Amino acid sequence: MSGELDEGERTFRLCCEQFIQHSQACGDGWMWEDVKGSEDGYMKKTLLKTRSDSGAPSKASRMSKDDETIKLEFEAQAVDEEEVDDDDIGNTTANGPELIRYEYHVVYSSSYQTPVLYFRASSSDGRPLTLEEMWASVGDHYRARLLQGPWDTITQQEHPLLGQPFFVLHPCRTQEFMSPIVTAAKGENRSLNYIIAWLSIVGPVVGLSLPLSYASAASQLEATPD
Repeated sequence: MSGELDEGERTFRLCCEQFIQHSQACGDGWMWEDVKGSEDGYMKKTLLKTRSDSGAPSKASRMSKDDETIKLEFEAQAVDEEEVDDDDIGNTTANGPELIRYEYHVVYSSSYQTPVLYFRASSSDGRPLTLEEMWASVGDHYRARLLQGPWDTITQQEHPLLGQPFFVLHPCRTQEFMSPIVTAAKGENRSLNYIIAWLSIVGPVVGLSLPLSYASAASQLEATPD
């Protein structure tokens, strides 16, 4: 990226910075990743989930892991029970549950002037999950609504900063559902971290939930976009 950041991206980075500060405080595993050779960057989280016999991933492991840890776990193809929810342990087989590696990126879109959620997943042997498998992992609560127009909601496209194939929640309606939230915050003269508010809405659609502590942290943050 050349030149100064526009106002939207400056606000995006400020919100990400505050978001990551809280993530580090509560051990939620988010980090900022700079793109080599440029001034661009994005927010990133990687975690493991286990896949139940039904094929749908079950609850995420309690602790996020960095890429090296995940690589070692995949190579070992073993499960550390201390890192897995009790419900997951109940779903294990004699050979242990299949581990699925999920990677989530939050990237700023200059075209839409909003954050965009990119994500991908792969099995323990490195095979990327297909779009159909990603849809199978969407909770029933969200699936019925999304299936009304899946190709307009979850699509596969090239990551704008990495040039690699990722799934993406299309941002075309982000302004539409976020505008009332921003307007309400301004009307009540209260602070709003756009990333926390936005990610708490779109994240659960693709299996990404924020700890409740973000809700209380949001009231203490002061980054409110125009």
